Amino acid sequence: MTKKRLPTTNSENFKACFKRNLLNLFPAYRGTGARAIFLSSDFKEVQIRLSLNWRTRNYVGTIFGGSMYAAADPIYMIQLIELLGKEYVVWDKSASIRFIRPGNQTLYAQFIVSDELIEQIKTEVAEKQEMDLTLDVNYVDISGKPYAIVSKVLYIAEKNFYKSKKANRKNDVAPKKSEV
Repeated sequence: MTKKRLPTTNSENFKACFKRNLLNLFPAYRGTGARAIFLSSDFKEVQIRLSLNWRTRNYVGTIFGGSMYAAADPIYMIQLIELLGKEYVVWDKSASIRFIRPGNQTLYAQFIVSDELIEQIKTEVAEKQEMDLTLDVNYVDISGKPYAIVSKVLYIAEKNFYKSKKANRKNDVAPKKSEV
């Protein structure tokens, strides 16, 4: 029996399937109660499924908002690390979640990174060495009805610029109490 997933025109190869299964086995991700159910061969699409069960159910019987957030948390960062390559640094900077209706059934989220977005990132980072990027993902049921929107802010920088910035931070020494 094939598990349900959202419609896609992309395909998943063996390497992508292997990486998807590694994510699902990673203890911190496994603990969210979600499962990655699709990873496109080019890493530009990831789908996750978050079931309503004893591990994800909150006090009032719907999916715990923390499970929704935690399940979405690493996905865009991992995608962008893979898609941009070793010349870039990608960090999660902040996030928010907006609930539309109670999650009273299995929910799905589809993370898509387009070629245009990758080019936009590369162009802006080439000009400014760093940027903040906001990406949203919707939690929907299998019919596409929305339940929540997770908004992620990611910090992206050219790796050498980031290393320099980090080194400069280490050189900024906090004043000693006697100097205050």
